[in-house]
Amino acid sequence: MESFVLRGSYIWSESPRELVLKPRAYGVCDENGCCAGVFDALPERYAALPLRDLGEALIVPGYSDLHTHAAQYRDIGLGMDMTLIEWLDGLTYPEEARFAEADFAREVYGRFAAELRTGFTTRAAIFASAHREGTEILMELLEQTGLHTLVGKVNMDRSAPDYIRERDAASALADTERWLRETARFQNTKPILTPRFVPSCTPELLTGLGRLAEQRGLPVQSHLDETPEEVAWVRELCPDSESYAAVYDAAELLGPQTVMAHCIYMTDAECALMKERSAFIAHCPSSNANVRSGIAPIRKYLDMGLNIGLGTDISGGSSLDMADAVRDALSASRLLWRLGEEHWPHLHAREAFYLATAGGGAYFGKVGKFAPGYAFDAVAVDDGAWSGGDETLEVRFHKMIYRARSANVVSKYVNGRRLF
Repeated sequence: MESFVLRGSYIWSESPRELVLKPRAYGVCDENGCCAGVFDALPERYAALPLRDLGEALIVPGYSDLHTHAAQYRDIGLGMDMTLIEWLDGLTYPEEARFAEADFAREVYGRFAAELRTGFTTRAAIFASAHREGTEILMELLEQTGLHTLVGKVNMDRSAPDYIRERDAASALADTERWLRETARFQNTKPILTPRFVPSCTPELLTGLGRLAEQRGLPVQSHLDETPEEVAWVRELCPDSESYAAVYDAAELLGPQTVMAHCIYMTDAECALMKERSAFIAHCPSSNANVRSGIAPIRKYLDMGLNIGLGTDISGGSSLDMADAVRDALSASRLLWRLGEEHWPHLHAREAFYLATAGGGAYFGKVGKFAPGYAFDAVAVDDGAWSGGDETLEVRFHKMIYRARSANVVSKYVNGRRLF
């Protein structure tokens, strides 16, 4: 890869509360696709590099979507009057069953991949369905986008209809191992082990997936503490376990490569366990509201030092646009504050931006900020429709948080490679 310089107004987070603002600066990408630095004036040693000047555009790190369901893409906007379990049984499972058909999978996943490529998202952790061939089709299509993604073939061998449930733990694990072999060819799209959630996985399946994760160094994604009913269900299924999180931990599925979606009802003991294991939380505010799950106390978790990013979580969530997830996180936090959690200050724009960039990006390694050695994942935003030439970069940042959409993204780089 050839080194280059990208000029524009840079914004990134060094911490949840520390925002770096660099108007009309020069960002340098090295031959490895990593950031070499952002400079007010271009150093002489970089003067001969190709320069692309984006004028007044804002340049921000690409957003990381830590939790979404590609197999639910067609259902966005449906079933929003249902609770989680009603929604799974009445809408989601029947729809996901259709991904056994290769042609159907290719058509729906093609639209999902095309939309994901256009917006703020540069990295994502994605659920497919329980079908091996369909999951491979999704990975093939995502590989073509240039995005860096983790994709999971869903595992579920209990508490689901016969038409989608895997026969038993042994067959589910064998199918997963075959899927891992057949997708080793991809460069940008990698596998992530995906037990759907504890109620849908027998102890044998969870333990087997934990063994696979340890043997192969694979990441893991699942759901945790999404609704009170789900938590009670896990308590019935696993009466000897201390908590929902402890079930995953006992199977060796909780660690620094683990991301758990929702985490609304975590106990203090579960928070301590998540922190001890360095696991990540995917906060999904749109889905939490739409299927009436609740409001996660994200500011509390931030103050506790937990690892947190954002997720669009379609089709519980109503948008694949990560800019919407940022706004939804802010709205949910303010509502929680008003509804009785005043002792925890609500999130501010800087913190929500951090969650979308450096916070979630950390799950993928050195991702989510413009610091030396970090992946050069950059999104250029045209804010000319709502910002004037006399405004400071900080004012433009706040307007971007509340007004930008995927349609305002005019250029995008992932690991130094320009997508458009």
